[in-house]
Amino acid sequence: MVKIKIALQLWSVREECARNLEGTLKAIADMGYEGVEFAGYYGRKADALRKILDDLGLKVAGTHIPIDALLGERLEETIEFNRVLGNKYLIVPSLPESMRNSKSAWLNTAKLMNEISDKLKPEGMFVGYHNHAIEFQPINGEIPWYIFFDATKPDVVMQLDTGNAMHGGVSPEGILEIIKRYPGRAKTIHLKEYSRENEKALIGEGEVTWKELINLCKIIGGTEWYIIEQETYAYPPLECAKRCINNLRAIIGE
Repeated sequence: MVKIKIALQLWSVREECARNLEGTLKAIADMGYEGVEFAGYYGRKADALRKILDDLGLKVAGTHIPIDALLGERLEETIEFNRVLGNKYLIVPSLPESMRNSKSAWLNTAKLMNEISDKLKPEGMFVGYHNHAIEFQPINGEIPWYIFFDATKPDVVMQLDTGNAMHGGVSPEGILEIIKRYPGRAKTIHLKEYSRENEKALIGEGEVTWKELINLCKIIGGTEWYIIEQETYAYPPLECAKRCINNLRAIIGE
């Protein structure tokens, strides 16, 4: 069984990255993270970012980019940037309302994502979609997440964000059922805690059933990257990132 690597979504430490990208990435590497997922590039070109990461021994677990960056002439630019960066996962983190405000809109978006997936396949790259809470709010009794992923090809990555989904009303058991429903599609997954009692809970301090989730990622999810994301802070962001990876390692047994 291939070991699943651990990355940090840089949105978690965005202000630190804006102040000192190189220093922040070094701190992340020193914590034991094996990779990072981008959410913006802080004015750097792909080759400059690649050199920083290579020097620190970090890999790219993915990038969050707007859907527009995958359309028309911009797609080739995006492919080239990510080829240089060394990234194969192009994840759309949100959609304009017109692409998600009805069942037909979701189905049209699924068709579009299938087309993008086909264009990326020769490059060894994958498109994917990341949830917030709204994807689990019913539209005429149907859950958008299921409408979308039932209609997309297996190559379209299902980047489930555990905390966001639970904010949308998904139960801890429901999180597990999502992984089971779409075998092999959780190539990257956002690990985020959820607690009704403590909005600043770190991984292992809330209601996500981590051991069961980790086991499913290993045997069913086809997961390559656990991507930690923390958006609420009981401590400074970098300290939160450190505590999260330490907690996750304890859960995994590393």
